[in-house]
Formats: sequence, structure tokens, C-alpha cells
Amino acid sequence: MVSKFSSYLRETSQELKRVSWPSIAELKESTLVVLVTVTVITVLLYAVDWILNLGMQTITKALA
Repeated sequence: MVSKFSSYLRETSQELKRVSWPSIAELKESTLVVLVTVTVITVLLYAVDWILNLGMQTITKALA
């Protein structure tokens, strides 16, 4: 059990050395893309929710 765990740690360490880490500029750019995408999706979902809510209110008022 201990030898498997130490082997796992060794292999993980070796694998992390082969990883291509992004530069600070790439990281900032990717973060900006994610934030803009999340903001756009949030606004769109809010608009759809508002429109559906308005429709449901209209239907319930018409049936009452």
C-alpha cells in the first residue's frame, strides 16, 4: 500500500514537470474570456426567465 502511494506520488511529480503551464498573459486572457462568457450567458438566461415569467403572468391573469 505504501509503495503504491509513493509510486503514485513519483509518477505525478514526473507528469507535472511535463505540463505546459500558461504564461501570465495567457492566463489573464483566458480568465477574461471566461468572465465575459459567463456574463453573457447570465444576461441571456435572465432575459429568457423574465420573458417566460411575463408570459406566465399574462396567461394566469387571462384565466382568472
